[in-house]
Amino acid sequence: MTWIKEVFLGFIGLASGTAVSAGVFSFIITVGVVPRIIGKSRTATDIVLYENAVILGGVCGNIFALFHISLNLGIWLVILFGLSAGVFVGCLAVALAEILNTFPIMFRRFGIKEGLGWIMLFMALGKMAGAFYFYANHMQKLS
Repeated sequence: MTWIKEVFLGFIGLASGTAVSAGVFSFIITVGVVPRIIGKSRTATDIVLYENAVILGGVCGNIFALFHISLNLGIWLVILFGLSAGVFVGCLAVALAEILNTFPIMFRRFGIKEGLGWIMLFMALGKMAGAFYFYANHMQKLS
């Protein structure tokens, strides 16, 4: 009788995880991160590769988090992963802010008409500096 309960709970967990991940992926697509990256890089012929990379990244991330899998990849691959994850999160945040018209409203309210690219650059650099400060000071406490 207990194995039936475990199979049922496993099925419920799998179905729930599938629903949540489908919602996250559709949010990422709706916000426009992946289509914008494809458009800027002019690689529309590789759309299937992008779709597979997003799905594979989500599945692998869930497996690593769920089963507490750790990989000893070396510092350079950790830096590469951190940079890639930071770029993706930055693109997601900017795309979400763009959809909500956050920046145009803010720039219009402050009367800013020139230097918008510089403002965005320094906002990104400030975010990056804050993330470096956080991880340099707080990650040591976790280990």
